[in-house]
Amino acid sequence: MSSSLCDTIWLSEKRKNLLLLLMEGPRDIEQIKTSLNVTSKAMMPQIKILKKQGLVLQKDDTYILSEIGTLVVGNMLPLLSTLEVLEENKEYWASRDTGVVPSELFMRLGELGECRVIEPDLNHLFDLPREFTENLIKSRYIMSSLSYYHPLYPSLYSKLAKSEAEMEIVLTRAVFERLKEDCRDELETLLNSKNTIIKVCEERLQLPTIAVTEKFMYLCLFDKQEKYDHRLVMSFDLSALRWGRELFMHYKNLSREVTGI
Repeated sequence: MSSSLCDTIWLSEKRKNLLLLLMEGPRDIEQIKTSLNVTSKAMMPQIKILKKQGLVLQKDDTYILSEIGTLVVGNMLPLLSTLEVLEENKEYWASRDTGVVPSELFMRLGELGECRVIEPDLNHLFDLPREFTENLIKSRYIMSSLSYYHPLYPSLYSKLAKSEAEMEIVLTRAVFERLKEDCRDELETLLNSKNTIIKVCEERLQLPTIAVTEKFMYLCLFDKQEKYDHRLVMSFDLSALRWGRELFMHYKNLSREVTGI
């Protein structure tokens, strides 16, 4: 039975797409034809197979998922979402050190949704991505964890502190000390801002950057050789924002707040 169900679902794009469509709600044949861009002749044999397997029920002229169908499709969705994320950027994910992401979150990688890998050209290799800075300065609620020093971060985040954006920033001890030495004014601006919380993580933090706002999620991962290659992931999906907030909270909970230099 299990093998037969697997064949029914995965060996036909039409059947798979119909199941996903019916997860959104009941549909009649005309709605199915329009949504899936198919003909009745092409679709009816697939509907017959799904009905025979007990995945789809027919009520008058309307088709709905059975209870078993709802269970099956509900479990299909996370897998399909994960495959879509990986399929879009297979080389990137295969080359990343993903061990820094807690296993429970890594298993939900599909929640990143329509994410894109941003890779700067050689002329802008050491600039912050425009997509990141433009959206960050428009954000009002910012969570950011930084484990490496970028010379543009101090001015960017201190400017945001002056704009009264609400921020929580987690730094490694090394980054905090570098800011004390090289960017004391900017660090004091952050520490003195009533809307900014600075925390320092004393543990080894191998996640280069996670930034989450009400607008987007931005993630940098080292490659498997623990090298930073300037490639990063960005997503605007709501599920990605939730995922990113959970990842930030994981590292926030390993940190302690600092209020002065």
